Amino acid sequence: MSRIIYVSGTFDLFHSNHLKVINYGRGLGDILIVGVSTDELVCSYKKKPSVPFEERIAIIEGLKAPDVVIPQHTLDHRETVKKLNIDAFIIGDDWYPKYDYLKEFGVEVFYFPYGKGVSSTNLKQKIYEQYKKMLETSDNHPIPDPVGDKK
Repeated sequence: MSRIIYVSGTFDLFHSNHLKVINYGRGLGDILIVGVSTDELVCSYKKKPSVPFEERIAIIEGLKAPDVVIPQHTLDHRETVKKLNIDAFIIGDDWYPKYDYLKEFGVEVFYFPYGKGVSSTNLKQKIYEQYKKMLETSDNHPIPDPVGDKK
């Protein structure tokens, strides 16, 4: 019997830790399903993703690791687990221990450690800070005299 793995995420501003969690899931089983949170779902608990849902799901579909990529419309994964016969559920460790309830359905739950530094939130902050500095330096300059000193 095939072991079915489900990786859950928003995958905004796709980065190396997203790839690591998906590849980790690939290594745990025979069939890898990746659920990508819709914009509506994400907006129900935090700010809108920078990258629209259609783009985010297309990026994940373009990877070779997932067998199936599906939209994720809810944070409650009980129906997903039942309908897709999920054996293991993987999500970033920032959600610990929110999905332990899935263990009641015989599902192994893994909270993948993202490590330091790389996250979509950190990337957004870094981009914002760099943009702010760029604006300060680009807009802070002396205004030249258009006529000049022609005597």
